[in-house]
Amino acid sequence: MDRLLIEPSGPLHGTVEASAAFFAPRVTDVETMAAILEALGVRIAWQEDGRLVIHPNHHAGWTAPYELVSLMRASICVLGPLLAKHGRARVSLPGGCIIGPRPVDLHLKGLEALGAVIAVEHGDIVARAERLVGTTVHLGGPFGSSVLATDNVMMAATLADGTTVIEQAACEPEVVDLANVLISMGARISGHGTSRIQIEGVARLHGTHHRVIPDRIEVGTLLIAVGMAGGNVQIKGADPSQLGVVVEKLIEAGVMIEPVNGSMRVQSNRELKSVDVTTLPFPGFPTDLQAQITAMMAVSRGVSLVREKIYPERFMHVPELKRMGAKITREGPSVIIQGVEELSGAPVKATDLRASAALVLAGLVADKQTVLHGVEHLDRGYQRLEEKLARLGARIRREEVH
Repeated sequence: MDRLLIEPSGPLHGTVEASAAFFAPRVTDVETMAAILEALGVRIAWQEDGRLVIHPNHHAGWTAPYELVSLMRASICVLGPLLAKHGRARVSLPGGCIIGPRPVDLHLKGLEALGAVIAVEHGDIVARAERLVGTTVHLGGPFGSSVLATDNVMMAATLADGTTVIEQAACEPEVVDLANVLISMGARISGHGTSRIQIEGVARLHGTHHRVIPDRIEVGTLLIAVGMAGGNVQIKGADPSQLGVVVEKLIEAGVMIEPVNGSMRVQSNRELKSVDVTTLPFPGFPTDLQAQITAMMAVSRGVSLVREKIYPERFMHVPELKRMGAKITREGPSVIIQGVEELSGAPVKATDLRASAALVLAGLVADKQTVLHGVEHLDRGYQRLEEKLARLGARIRREEVH
């Protein structure tokens, strides 16, 4: 088990490279997904240059084991491809971060609309379909469109008979990137990036080569880090179009951001102003940056309001930030934040992936050392975030706890 020791840090300076999107770099969740695929009979090979080579086995299994699926909610995304390929699938109900209810109803509803017969048996989702058939699928839920449900249904529909139309589809850049991968494999998909995706079923898919888009959440986290700590940093490979509202809010708060030759330059003098933020599906402010912007507002002048419209219970980071001196009051799915001049270093514990990132950022601007426990949550979605921050001048290091 590791922990991070974070000392008060001055301004950040230098250049850093954006990692590939969440499910592409070699973070814990990607290794978990690779292990699930290997359990299904797929051969996985990591290359020294960071590439991942996947060799499918046409006689692979169709049961995803509980001990792996329970670690990560996104593991349910093997359900659609297994159904399309084998006509059957058994996948344990997934686990992941504890950030409030995240039912899989839309996944099941979408696959049932394609002709699957689905039941829950002994904690497993068991699905069968002699043949998937294209239809119109509506994926709107109480908190907006589901990215993973859109992914699951889109993958299954590529091998279905006829045409599938996904209405109220998620528009996130990661959905667009997946559609582009599938198209390069022979799928016929149009409308990705809009709320209406059309898929013409094909007989088979083939192999491809693909470079994954930059991780906009990592980029957003780095932008907020510089905003809080101050400094001048260039983030290579970052795409401003994927972070429109985030960039707007940070500029409103007093952070200077500009595109520079396929990169983003961020500058801050730490003179931050409070802003109000509401999380919404893309192109709105992403829920995966809510904890980080909350940490930033904790050291900004004035009073700010952060509303969580995606996961109303996603405030596990608030008690830990309050331990560090943040003045935050929760009211239902919102928090009211009175900015303070400085946070206090303290031992804190991460409870989920994005909460851990928020606590790292808070530690950078605290008055004394902050010790972050629960680093395994951070490692699920960030590729050694502490090393990137350290290269920019942050005083942060990992320590193994025996």
